[in-house]
Amino acid sequence: MWRRGANFEGDTANSIETEQVFEIEGFRSSFLQFRGSIPLLWEQIVDLTYKPQLNIINNEQMPRIVERHFQDLLQRYGDIVAVDLTDKHGDEGRLSAAYAAEMQKLPNVRYEPFDFHNICGNSNFDNLKVLYDQISEEFENQGYFLIDTEGNILQEQKGVIRSNCIDCLDRTNVTQSYLAQKSLTLQLQRIGVLTSTECVPMFSEEYAKFRTLWAEQGDEISIEYAGTHALKGDLVRYGKQTVSGMIKDGMSALSRYYLNNFHDGIRQDALDLISGHYAVNKNRPSPFQLNGFESFSYLPVASALLIGGLTMTSFTVQQAGRNAQQYLSSVLWAGVTAGVVAVIKANGRQFCSRPRLCGLR
Repeated sequence: MWRRGANFEGDTANSIETEQVFEIEGFRSSFLQFRGSIPLLWEQIVDLTYKPQLNIINNEQMPRIVERHFQDLLQRYGDIVAVDLTDKHGDEGRLSAAYAAEMQKLPNVRYEPFDFHNICGNSNFDNLKVLYDQISEEFENQGYFLIDTEGNILQEQKGVIRSNCIDCLDRTNVTQSYLAQKSLTLQLQRIGVLTSTECVPMFSEEYAKFRTLWAEQGDEISIEYAGTHALKGDLVRYGKQTVSGMIKDGMSALSRYYLNNFHDGIRQDALDLISGHYAVNKNRPSPFQLNGFESFSYLPVASALLIGGLTMTSFTVQQAGRNAQQYLSSVLWAGVTAGVVAVIKANGRQFCSRPRLCGLR
C-alpha cells in the first residue's frame, strides 16, 4: 500500500498488535507484540524502479509526532522497546539515522537498532540471538500474561517490543516469531511443562506447529498490506532458506512490484473511501478527472510503447544487412526506443497507479 510513516497525530502505517495465546493443563497465557511503520514523516513514492527512493519530509512537528506515537504506546502497554530492523546504509540508513536521532529525545523508551540484513543475511535465522541478548533483560521484565487453573492472575505483561523494518512485513515477521518462541519457552517453564534447561525448539513436532502458525500469520498480514505472501517465510517455517522458498520469494517479489506500481493506488483509494478517511462531496470536482499526460498513465501505454519500439528495432536489425536504408531504419528505431525508455524513466510516477482521494502524491 501507499501508506508509510506517521501522520501528524502520531498514528503509523501498518500498525498491528499480535497476541499469541495458548492454553495447557488449565493454564492460559498470552504474549503481545506490536509492529508499525517508522513514526516519522516520510514517503516512498512508486516510480517504476524496483526499490523507490525514500524521502524524509522535514517538518518542525517531527519531534511532537514521535512523542505522540510513543506516548500512546506507553499508555496502552507500559514499557516499550523499539527494535529497528532497517539497514544502516543507503536510503534505509538515512531513515534509520533520523529515527535514532528523534528517539534520543525520548529517555523513557529504549531504542535498539539491529541491521537484520547485515547480521542475519538471507539464512542465518539463529543470529537473532544477538538481538535477543541485547534486549533480554527488558524482554523478560516485560513478561507475559498468565492465569492459573482457578482463574487467578499469576502475571501481567508490563510492556511490549515494538518492531519495524521498512514495510513491517518480512524482517518483522521473522523477528517477532523468534521473540514469541522465547516467550513461549519462558511461559512453559513457569507452569512446569518444561524444565529450566528445556526450550520449545527441542521438541520438533510441537515446534513445527508453532512455526507454521507464525508463518501463516505473516502471510495473512503480508497479503493484506502488500498483496502477496511474506518473503523470508522459510526462515519462520523451517529456520533456513530453501530452494523452493527462494523461488517463491522471487515470484512474490515480482508480484509485489506489479501491484505496487500498477494497482495499489486504486486499493488505497478503496480503503480510504470505505474507512471514511475520504468523504464524498458532490460540490467538489471529481478527484478522478485527469488532465494532460495523466490521462495516458498506467501499464498499458508504457507496455505498448516499449514493446512496439523493441519489436520495430528487432525487425529492422534483422533486415539491416540488406541495404543502407534498412540500417538507417534500425538506428532510427533504436533511438526511438531509447527515447521512450528515457521518457518512461523520467516520468515513472506518471505511469504508476497512485491514490487520488486523499492528496497522496
